[in-house]
Amino acid sequence: MGETEYLLITIVFNLFFLLFIGGIFLYIAQYRRKKRASELKLKHEKDAHQKELLATQLEMQKKTMQEIGGEIHDNVGQKLTLASLYLQQVIYENKIESATVNVASINGIINEALTELRQLSKSLCDDTIENNELPQLLEQESEKIKTIKNCQLQVTQEHAFIQESYAVKSVLLRLTQEFIQNAIKHADCQSITIALDKTTVGITLTLSDDGKGFDVKQSKSNGIGIQNMKKRVAVLGGQFTISSSKQGTVVKVVVPNDVNIF
Repeated sequence: MGETEYLLITIVFNLFFLLFIGGIFLYIAQYRRKKRASELKLKHEKDAHQKELLATQLEMQKKTMQEIGGEIHDNVGQKLTLASLYLQQVIYENKIESATVNVASINGIINEALTELRQLSKSLCDDTIENNELPQLLEQESEKIKTIKNCQLQVTQEHAFIQESYAVKSVLLRLTQEFIQNAIKHADCQSITIALDKTTVGITLTLSDDGKGFDVKQSKSNGIGIQNMKKRVAVLGGQFTISSSKQGTVVKVVVPNDVNIF
């Protein structure tokens, strides 16, 4: 075999070897591309599934509250009303003064229970979230907190909030309620601030208190409430951040405008 033939065989072998190596790299690149596409598809399917679950959960929660409210009004409320009427009749007919006083006290307790049940029934049955915009819902929450003397709550708003979806309003309202409850119960705060802002990008909700704070890293692994907040915001396609120090706690939520859940 001459040098020319040997050189030619070497060139052909190296060429086939390079083609083989190139084919391997091409296969790996295509495999990685398909894997990324598959992972992205699975992520989209998971996100869509989570949104469906949230929508179903909100709808079931809404219907359940309406059913409970109706049951309170139609069943428990009517029985208490009937009991109150019977007691009034006993008071009218009873001639023993001490017994009359005791029965009157019982009647007063029943009437107080009726008043509270009617308020509860109304809050469960009405379409408060559906019929009000987010700022109004948060203002209503603020009015409830005003009864607590040692904690002040302030709501600030930037720009108009019109026709937000039920899911967005429900999630942000529940998140705000949980933050307020935690701040009052655990943080020993004097004031709570709720700041709303809306831009072309989306809604920004900032919740802050001046309480004693807590260890966020430890809470991330153990705090079910915070994990639930993050999951609900994530399903809406939003971002959730929390920071805490001795000066207080701040939660910031950004939800995009194009949320397509009901």
